[in-house]
Amino acid sequence: MLKTALVLILCAALFTGSCLSSDAPAMFALQQQVTDTERAFAKSMAQRDFEAFVTFLSDEAVFFAGETPLRGKQVVADTWKPFYEGQEAPFSWEPEHVEVLESGTLALSSGPVFDPQGKQVATFNSVWRLESNGEWRIVFDKGNAACNCAEP
Repeated sequence: MLKTALVLILCAALFTGSCLSSDAPAMFALQQQVTDTERAFAKSMAQRDFEAFVTFLSDEAVFFAGETPLRGKQVVADTWKPFYEGQEAPFSWEPEHVEVLESGTLALSSGPVFDPQGKQVATFNSVWRLESNGEWRIVFDKGNAACNCAEP
């Protein structure tokens, strides 16, 4: 009886381990999708392509800017349009961390924001949702000023 119990426990452990390891490639693929989407979003600024920028916005997008959050795709687009005027981008960003929920439908990306000279001036935090059409759209965006404090 002890032998049977040990065999069952071993089988269960092997089955559980194989399930966990098979999820890792899927999670990595989702993280890569969000990373690629964030990079394409940032590329819209670098290439001064406002129309591309708008395609990444969810209809329900909320961007935090100042005291009052910007709510809705059109409000966010209208507020960000001036950032796309002129030949030089006023800032750039790059994803550094990306995490995706186990459900594969919501993700967080964050990373540094740079001024035109390449100095980090902020950190962005964005929440992406996988829409019904299979595209990732940004639903929340909030930046924080870069800390000039000494590291402990």
